[in-house]
Amino acid sequence: MPNRKIAFLVAAEGIERVELTEPWKAVSEAGYQPVLLSPETGEVQTFNHLTAAEKAPVDQAVADASVDDFDALVLPGGVANPDALRTDEKAVAFVKQFMESGKPVAAICHAPWTLVEADVVRGRRMTSWPSLQTDLRNAGATWVDETVVTDGNLITSRKPDDLPEFSKTLLAAVD
Repeated sequence: MPNRKIAFLVAAEGIERVELTEPWKAVSEAGYQPVLLSPETGEVQTFNHLTAAEKAPVDQAVADASVDDFDALVLPGGVANPDALRTDEKAVAFVKQFMESGKPVAAICHAPWTLVEADVVRGRRMTSWPSLQTDLRNAGATWVDETVVTDGNLITSRKPDDLPEFSKTLLAAVD
C-alpha cells in the first residue's frame, strides 16, 4: 500500500468541490498519496454547485505526468471541469492512455464527458449525471441509473450523494 499514488485530473476551474475533496480524503485515509493534475500549474478553483469555493494547489501539469507513475485515476465532476478538460489534448490523451493501461479510472457526475472525448466508452456499461446519458449512448456506452457501476477498469457514479460508495469502490479496485 505505501507509495501508491492516485492521480486526480481537473481543469483550472469548475470542479465540484465535494467530488474532489471526498475521494481525496478517502484516498489519503487509506494510506495512498493523492496527486492533483491539471493542464496548468498553480491553483485550481473548486465550486459548490455554481458558487466559488476554495482553491487547491496543482501538484503537477498533466503534460509532465506519466500513467506509469500512478495506480489509479480519479475524474471529479462539475459541469465546467470536464467540459474544459475535453478541449485539452494532453488531458484527453492522458485519460485515454490510463484507460488503455487497465488501471482503475473512476469518474463521477459530469466527468464522463472527458471519457467520451477520449473515445473510451464504446461498449462500456456506465452511469453519470442524468443529462449525460444521451452523450454516453451516442458514444457507444450503455447508460444505467445506478449508484456505482464498474465495467472492467472503469468506475462511474452519478452525483455527490454517491460519493461514499464511489470512494469505497475506487479503494477496492486499487487494493
